[in-house]
Order: sequence, then structure tokens, then C-alpha cells
Amino acid sequence: MSDLNFWLLFFSTALALNIAPGPDLLYILTKTIANGKRVGVASALGVCSGALFHVACASLGLSAILVSSAIAFSIVKYIGVGYLLYLAYQSFRSAGTSLNVNSDNVAKESAWSAYKQGVLVDILNPKVAIFFMAFLPQFIREGHGAVPIQLLYLGLLVVAVAVVVEVTYVLLAFKLTKKIRSSKRVSVMLDKAVGTIFVALGIKLAVTSSS
Repeated sequence: MSDLNFWLLFFSTALALNIAPGPDLLYILTKTIANGKRVGVASALGVCSGALFHVACASLGLSAILVSSAIAFSIVKYIGVGYLLYLAYQSFRSAGTSLNVNSDNVAKESAWSAYKQGVLVDILNPKVAIFFMAFLPQFIREGHGAVPIQLLYLGLLVVAVAVVVEVTYVLLAFKLTKKIRSSKRVSVMLDKAVGTIFVALGIKLAVTSSS
């Protein structure tokens, strides 16, 4: 396979995987709906930063330990489940105020806080580690450098594609929800929807296995 065909295949596959809706994207969209464009972008960058952690672990072979050890996988998984349920609790408790752009009594979430949450959400999802271990080795080529180095730069490229795709989703979601977020009734409904999504993500993570 020529270099051109290789990179066309790699980037088209990475783009398709990132465009497809997944847990990370659902998380980012809920943060965008709740707090606007700035927090949405920060959440996307946080998730992608967490993905960089998994890329580093995959290139160093550390992800194999997580996948091969049922205990390690379960520990990380259930910490992640607990964190998602905590985020769900916060959404349900807000009773519509966090999504109401006209509310002056609510301390809006900061971009830094959203970034840190995004990092944790991704790091505490062991399925991300499995994804990189399954996806990246398919594009390893003989004679193109050491395997760990190839895994690292391929992973970085996948994350770069994710940044572009997720920020685009954030901008679209912000534009679509900007007007409806000013409605108190709609904001209550959206808050409950956000909490429900976090619960669903937590349940989905809880029932996953390392296989």
C-alpha cells in the first residue's frame, strides 16, 4: 500500500469513528447545552486530553495491563461509573437553573472546571484504552520506525481529528440551542435530559467488559 493510500485510509477511518456518536460526544454536547460554547469547547479539549493519556499508555504497553487484568479494569470502570452518576446527580439537583441563561443567581460552570471533568470522564473509561489498543495496531507498518513511536504519533493524529470533529459539534449544538435555553420550562426539561444521559452513560459503562 502506497503512503497516499495508507494515509487516506487512516484519516477516513479516524474521521468516521469520531463522527459517529459515542459516550464522549454525548458528554460534550450535554455540557454545551448546559453552559454554552466556551464550556463545550473546554469539555471537548478535556476529553481529548484524556484520550492523550490513553494514547501514551497504549504506546508504552501499559494499556495491556488494564485489558488483561479483570481487577484493574473493574476498578477503573466503577470509578468512572461513580463519577458519571455524580455528574447526573448535579444535573438533577440544579432543577433547571443551570440551563437557564437568564438566571443571575447561578454560578455558571467555568471552562477550567469543564476541562478537568472532560479529562476525568475519558481517563476513567477503560473502553477508550481498549479502543486505542484495537485500532492503532492495524496501522503499524514495518520499516517505519519503532512500534511504540508509531502507536504514539498515530494516536496523536486520531486525537487531532477528534478535536476538529468535536469542536465542530459544539459550535453546531450551541447555535441550535442558544434560543431555547432562555426558556425556564425548556431549561428544566433539558436539565433532566442531561442527568438522564449521564445515568445512561454510567449504566452503559457498568455493563461493559474488557473482552
